[in-house]
Amino acid sequence: MLPIRVLACVASGVLLMRLVSAQAPDDKHPSLPDGPGKAALLKACGECHGPESAVAQLKTHDEWSKTLDDMAANGAHATDEEWTEILAYLDKHFSLVLVNTADAKQLAVALDVSEPEADAIVHYRAEHGRFAGIDDVKLVPGVDAAKIDAGKDRFVF
Repeated sequence: MLPIRVLACVASGVLLMRLVSAQAPDDKHPSLPDGPGKAALLKACGECHGPESAVAQLKTHDEWSKTLDDMAANGAHATDEEWTEILAYLDKHFSLVLVNTADAKQLAVALDVSEPEADAIVHYRAEHGRFAGIDDVKLVPGVDAAKIDAGKDRFVF
């Protein structure tokens, strides 16, 4: 039989470990940006494959929607609300941005810009024609060039 002091020490250590792990940030998937929908994505995609492999290829909104439908048909578990959160998360972080055809709402979400900035992009495009590249988008008055640069790998012209 172990002395009471040893048992108390072990119990304290277990309790401390549980407290620390409960407060530790989710660093199991640091390559995925934090935000609404991340937890639902990890839950739904983690049953069959890692979430990093799920988002390894950028897709359009419609392609992500079809992918999620296929996942659900193949047995992935999530509520309707979670599927909606996952799609919004994918749109914001892993969707292709069709710069010359996207409407202001799509641009606001995908580029993480304000609605007035997204409206300015659409208005500029309507007045000046299609964007040829990222530098053209950065010419839009009132648009944060740093946000444009942050999303440049997802742009399709």
